[in-house]
Amino acid sequence: MGYNTALDLSEELELDLEMAISIHLRSNHYPPVPLSMVEPCIEAIDAYWEEDYNKSIDLPEGILWKGETYAPASAIIDQHHLHAWLREE
Repeated sequence: MGYNTALDLSEELELDLEMAISIHLRSNHYPPVPLSMVEPCIEAIDAYWEEDYNKSIDLPEGILWKGETYAPASAIIDQHHLHAWLREE
């Protein structure tokens, strides 16, 4: 588990991004990250590719980052270990 699994998921052609992130959040984290974080994770990945690392992303109801209802893309990427989806081919 961990980065190698995330790397495999990021390269799996049979899975769409939403499904790959869902598996990653549930399998590579303990405790598992709620599936409500899939969309914010995808938004953070998109922000990375748009070079908008500080983009504020709204968090799902009941999830806070440093007491706020939003988090910067960079924090979501780091805390959810999304680096496998940020590699250039």
